[in-house]
Amino acid sequence: AISQGDKLPDAVLRRMGDDGPEETTIAALTAGRKIILFGLLALYADLFIGPCSILYSNQDAYFEKGIEEIICLAVNDVHIMRQWGDATGATAAGLSMWADPASEFTTAIGMNFDVKVLGFYGRSSRYAMIVEDGTVTQLNQEIQRGVCDITGGEALLESLG
Repeated sequence: AISQGDKLPDAVLRRMGDDGPEETTIAALTAGRKIILFGLLALYADLFIGPCSILYSNQDAYFEKGIEEIICLAVNDVHIMRQWGDATGATAAGLSMWADPASEFTTAIGMNFDVKVLGFYGRSSRYAMIVEDGTVTQLNQEIQRGVCDITGGEALLESLG
């Protein structure tokens, strides 16, 4: 799994833009920038509770600490990511909603898991990381399922000092 101090592997991410599907890479999103990247299980409720709702409600505090962008990533399709962003207000608040539909990035950083009985394959563990110029400077990963303690916005903001 990815660790603090590691360089992120590159991967293609997708989202639904105003003019149709868009692609970018992890390298393009992180080069020369300080960002927050957080991953969700890809369940609709994740954006109403836990990391996302706290992150976008305190967005100005992150920007004051030098964060340039907050990126939500989930193993899902571009349509669901757009709907999540619209339904929760995350997109209007300025969060970037990117899909990792084939779990390529999620698997490359070791945050993937399967729960076959529920039909979850290649899903993402909950994590939040601060990335500077492509390198992970802070990594918080939930160990216990169903909680958002160390990946929540307050814990990440506190780690910025």
